[in-house]
Amino acid sequence: MAIYTIKTTNEKEAFMTIVKEIEDGYVVRIVRDQDGYNKVTTDFISTALFDSCVRTGYITQINEPEQKMAANA
Repeated sequence: MAIYTIKTTNEKEAFMTIVKEIEDGYVVRIVRDQDGYNKVTTDFISTALFDSCVRTGYITQINEPEQKMAANA
């Protein structure tokens, strides 16, 4: 399962985990820090939008284990 950071406008962290790859995109789990608690949502992102977000730097894959632990909180 790949984990990505999401660029935000504030200093709060947001992470996206790919839960499942399907024909035309991905099912993703997004975890956002909102006022000290984690807001977790599950959503769909198309392959075209995902590729665009990676290309523009809006999402960046995480490779460090300590960041992955925070993303799964």
